[in-house]
Amino acid sequence: MRKIRNTAVALAFGLFASVSHSQSFLPQPKPLPPVTERAAAPAPTPMPRLEAIAETRLLMEGLNLPNFNGLNKKLAEKPADAATWAFARGQALIIAETGNLLMMRPPKGKPAHEAWMAAATELRGEAAKLARAAGEKDYSTAIAAMAKLANTCNRCHEKFGEKTRLVPFGQ
Repeated sequence: MRKIRNTAVALAFGLFASVSHSQSFLPQPKPLPPVTERAAAPAPTPMPRLEAIAETRLLMEGLNLPNFNGLNKKLAEKPADAATWAFARGQALIIAETGNLLMMRPPKGKPAHEAWMAAATELRGEAAKLARAAGEKDYSTAIAAMAKLANTCNRCHEKFGEKTRLVPFGQ
């Protein structure tokens, strides 16, 4: 019985040794790469920088003045149709957007810069009020807004030494 037990132990040992030895000839799986920090997300594309292209005088003479004069003509009498109101609204919105463009062109120096930004903001606001009145086809509010817009322009022109003076409805 002892002989059988010794034979069984020897057989088990031999079987174990042959299985473990044969595994070394099998293809081994590739080791996993080491765990690293998660790759950083690509840097966001920077927003383009706002850049003034046209001269301020060109904005005034090419955008504000023609649209102001157009509003003078369109609102000289109460518009009779929706198309005229819509056109007047568009002209007022162009003047309001010009206020944004003017903010990109402030003069140097803190007092002048602050005054310029305040005037451009006021221009944008008054023109937007005029656009709202035209959108609502509210003639009396549009007329009052047109006068306020002209006064806003004139105050800025005086402050910055511009001789142009706007007069609503040929007053």
